[in-house]
Amino acid sequence: MNAVSTALGWVFVLMLLAMAMSWLQNLSLFKLSAIAVQGDVMHNNAVTLRANVAPRLAGNFFTVNLAQTRAVFESVPWVRKAVVQRQFPDRLKVVLQEHQSVAYWGPEGDTRLVNSFGEVFEANQAEVEAADLPQLNGPAGLAPLVLQTYRLVSAQFDKLDMTIERLELTGQGSWRARLESGATIEMGHGSPSDIESRTQRFMTTLNQVSSRYGRDLESADLRYSNGYALKLKGVTTLNPGDKDDKNVKR
Repeated sequence: MNAVSTALGWVFVLMLLAMAMSWLQNLSLFKLSAIAVQGDVMHNNAVTLRANVAPRLAGNFFTVNLAQTRAVFESVPWVRKAVVQRQFPDRLKVVLQEHQSVAYWGPEGDTRLVNSFGEVFEANQAEVEAADLPQLNGPAGLAPLVLQTYRLVSAQFDKLDMTIERLELTGQGSWRARLESGATIEMGHGSPSDIESRTQRFMTTLNQVSSRYGRDLESADLRYSNGYALKLKGVTTLNPGDKDDKNVKR
């Protein structure tokens, strides 16, 4: 009998606590009255963010779903990550991290961008700060690999004041670059370090060859084990060797 009474007593206490909690949650005191937005707001005005996000939130301080709130903020263009916290008694604190665009992604004219983590995202390209971002392209899911390779090989071209305008990883796994001058570079297959080494070997002699003929670079084919094929404007030279990519159309 005592055990039954004790159990009933606990049930009564829990019911009272639930009723008290429900009463507290419904008090206007805990109705969300403010959202403090901090962090990166270069592309999103904090006032506009609050105005657009607030109508999509449901609940009060206790019942608002933080995961859903985070997802709402992360659905806003340029927002990469949002951290949401409650601030007693009626506020939310949101810290935003924006995408830092480092390249365009996809075929020419595509609206997608690549951030510094190699993640592809969509945003208004008119809001991109830098006007000279490179164009990267490759199979879906390989943007981090393409960005890594771009960073490695662009450093090699920078040594001769040459700029990579476009770098592409084809569906067949071959790398191809286009310089700001319009020159095209076939780099062949391989890992980022393989392509870096091949480019470095090419760059060590390019300046000497182009100076010798006094012509600008038009195209180059690095798909040889012991050299490369080089075409200057008006002159074609060949540094012979065994071609690594046997089935590549010339």
